[in-house]
Amino acid sequence: QVQLVESGGGLVQPGGSLRLSCATSGSIFKIRAVGWYRQAPGQQRELVAGITSSGSTNYANSAKGRFTISRDSTKNTVYLQMNSLKPEDTAVYYCNAAIQNGIYIDDYWGQGTQVTVSS
Repeated sequence: QVQLVESGGGLVQPGGSLRLSCATSGSIFKIRAVGWYRQAPGQQRELVAGITSSGSTNYANSAKGRFTISRDSTKNTVYLQMNSLKPEDTAVYYCNAAIQNGIYIDDYWGQGTQVTVSS
């Protein structure tokens, strides 16, 4: 199993920045990819950015040019640097890990961290 703990959320003004952290522990050698998702009230959870075990990254169109996903293997932590934040970025942000389980892939989720962009 893998445990995920998010941190770094908070209240920020439009145009500001935040860095979210996703600390992983447990069977981290089985992690194939880590993604940041977000869910706003009344909306479906959506992928914001992802990074694979080989370091490939992908971003939602809304995140391109503003958000950067990265990882620090020495700390077993994945980061989401968010710049030029907008009110529509307000949501609970979740960290997800895709774990190899034999021929299957299991999903693990963190507890989420609230990001509020407001003046």
